[in-house]
Amino acid sequence: MAAAVAALALGGLATQALALSDARPASPLPMEAEVDAAPAPAPEGTPAGDAARPETRLDQPLPEVIYDLDRLPEPVRRMHGLILEAARSGDLERLRPLLGTGQQATQITLGALQGDPIDFLREISGDAEGHEILAILLEVMEAGFVRLDPDTSRERYVWPYFFALPLEALTPSQRVELFTLITAGDYEDMRDFGAYIFYRAAITPEGHWLFFLAGD
Repeated sequence: MAAAVAALALGGLATQALALSDARPASPLPMEAEVDAAPAPAPEGTPAGDAARPETRLDQPLPEVIYDLDRLPEPVRRMHGLILEAARSGDLERLRPLLGTGQQATQITLGALQGDPIDFLREISGDAEGHEILAILLEVMEAGFVRLDPDTSRERYVWPYFFALPLEALTPSQRVELFTLITAGDYEDMRDFGAYIFYRAAITPEGHWLFFLAGD
């Protein structure tokens, strides 16, 4: 599904990512239970917007690609489920209590966010209701994932796993998975760039939603 809209969202991958960094930013509003499930504070020493790409090479062991959600710590599994529920609802406002605020805000742009985060997500979506960006978020969070920097203050779980693997290391079946998110043309652009630069998301072991963004 998102592969069709990826052509719009990825047209000129690196250029668009820089543009997004300069951009201003049927279900009811979040229920009380969802508001109570606001993200846990990031552990000390973990930057709130740490979207650093891991150093991976073909001559080194690659991160394990994981699909089993039962292997996630409970706070991560809980936040992952809340994000999926919000994305499936079709209502961008369902994301608000999950995005955090201030120093604990989820990073959604490469540059400093100006204005309201929900307005920003709606503006970068290809439709007025923000359904496109919710569809992308849904497919990102339904993909396989990796655990990066395990047992350190920077430990995080990242979706999709393509973010942490060299593109040339992907198997044929993994490339098929990748094309559920992007088009073949986008893939060639990424190969020229040297890395996966479409949308990705990360959650800390404590259940803090670190980032959801594109670009590099």
